[in-house]
Amino acid sequence: MVAPTVTQEDPSLSGGDWTAPGVYRCAPDVYRIPLPLPSDGLRAVNVYAIADGSADDPGWTLVDAGWALQESRELLADAMAALGVGLAGIRRFLVTHSHRDHYTQAVTVRREFGAEILIGAGEEPNLALVSDPEYVSHSYDLSRLQRAGAAHIASTVADWSVDHDSGQWEMPDGWLADGTRLGVGSGRTLEVVETPGHTRGHVVYADDGNGLLFAGDHVLPTITPSIGFEPLPLESPLAAFLTSLRLLLERPDAELLPAHGVVGRRVHERVDELLAHHGERLDASLAAVREGRHTAFEVAGALGWTRRLRRLDELDLQNTMLAVNETLAHLDVLVERGALTRTDVDGITRYDLS
Repeated sequence: MVAPTVTQEDPSLSGGDWTAPGVYRCAPDVYRIPLPLPSDGLRAVNVYAIADGSADDPGWTLVDAGWALQESRELLADAMAALGVGLAGIRRFLVTHSHRDHYTQAVTVRREFGAEILIGAGEEPNLALVSDPEYVSHSYDLSRLQRAGAAHIASTVADWSVDHDSGQWEMPDGWLADGTRLGVGSGRTLEVVETPGHTRGHVVYADDGNGLLFAGDHVLPTITPSIGFEPLPLESPLAAFLTSLRLLLERPDAELLPAHGVVGRRVHERVDELLAHHGERLDASLAAVREGRHTAFEVAGALGWTRRLRRLDELDLQNTMLAVNETLAHLDVLVERGALTRTDVDGITRYDLS
């Protein structure tokens, strides 16, 4: 493994591999550090290091932390060394949400070096649950799959969900409320903006003074984030997500700094694309019910998935689960809008035209 060095221009902006290890300057005093993910289609997560000290007392605030893996830790340590400090130079983590590829490495660094961890207040129920040694991974996803008429998939997921390690999670040092303003470095202010949907407590960090948005998984440059993929999702996670997207259109436009993918897109442009995408999915889901499909599993089977429009039965287990649960979320929004009705029979939700 080659130790990262500081690169003044991000090569992913000119078509390079955004997941390649390195330390990439993406704005004055802001550096992108991609860290690896195991067996994950996303391949890497972007951690952003923001200068938060002085020449005499250098320090860094990190937005997100990465997954608590040995390779990830070594790359992060090398990256911080390239920036003139080590892991001990990380003063705090501002985490966008509680998924393990964003949160768990903050816990391991704090245990050794005492860095502060801050996260949106809405994530407290999720973190309380995953920190519990008795928690069963994906337990809520199983109930949603059964409600979607996909009990056979739920059974397979139940056999597969054996990798939860509650020891990777601990509670943060503080909970961030919507609108909280955080001073970072010399003259930089980040505003905490609640953006529920991907998870119930997801937040983004808006640097309006420098035209930047640290967007986590809320706005991704080429893919759509999963909806409500968490232990305790909101009653209607897609409705919350769409509201959160529209909220960003009411704020100043900014350069997108996402957790996965290349930097540099404009937030408003990408939000418009995401809203259009979900509008199309709602229309397609409604059309599938008109054609005689009445459960989320049946409707998901009528839709194309990924940018390649693959069939549901072509997806791997995790993506099948995500697809069915996302379809459930779209159908529930159609019920809220009055286009469909919903009835529950023997634990399975049936959707019909209003």
